[in-house]
Amino acid sequence: MKEKKFIIKEVKPTPLPFNPKKLHGLSEKLIKSHWENNYMASIKTLNNLNKKLGLAEKDFPPFVYDGLKREHLMRTGSIVHHDLYFGNLGGNGKAGGAIEKAIKDAFGSWDNWEKEFKLIGKSLNGGSGWVVLAFNFHLNRLENFWSPDHMHSALCNAPILIMDMFEHAYQMDYGAAGDKYIEAFFKNIDWEVVEERLEKVKGWKLI
Repeated sequence: MKEKKFIIKEVKPTPLPFNPKKLHGLSEKLIKSHWENNYMASIKTLNNLNKKLGLAEKDFPPFVYDGLKREHLMRTGSIVHHDLYFGNLGGNGKAGGAIEKAIKDAFGSWDNWEKEFKLIGKSLNGGSGWVVLAFNFHLNRLENFWSPDHMHSALCNAPILIMDMFEHAYQMDYGAAGDKYIEAFFKNIDWEVVEERLEKVKGWKLI
């Protein structure tokens, strides 16, 4: 009996959850370019990769498969990071309620958290990477993380707030002035979304 080939479902792009004309300090041109060129490029590449992976036979050369899976990991990470990034934009930048309390409890004060989050962003300025506020459901705590690319992140962490520090996220508006972009990013955080994400992942356990 002939073995059936596996079929990987096509990944669909997530529409922007906000009006790009209404962000503060982040232009419509920048946001649309970011979504249409960077995010959509990863969507298209991943779908093409999945077609190739679905055609792979048992005797597919391992070194070729290695390259495909490496690209698969990177493009998947890019899509997830961007979905989360765009998903936590569109707000007024003002936090309150449960998410404010959770951050203060985790970091000692709001200022402590904000200073560290921004400092991580500044450390990536001019390079590439992500700044992530995540809930570590193994250790049961909120932490800020530095991520250099789409493929590396701490285990058992659910990202609840993500800031893109790749130059394409700000260069069109701010050139090399990443610090100004960071301030603009903070003015547009949708803290209701961040709070909803935290509530969803509380209580997760693998072991």
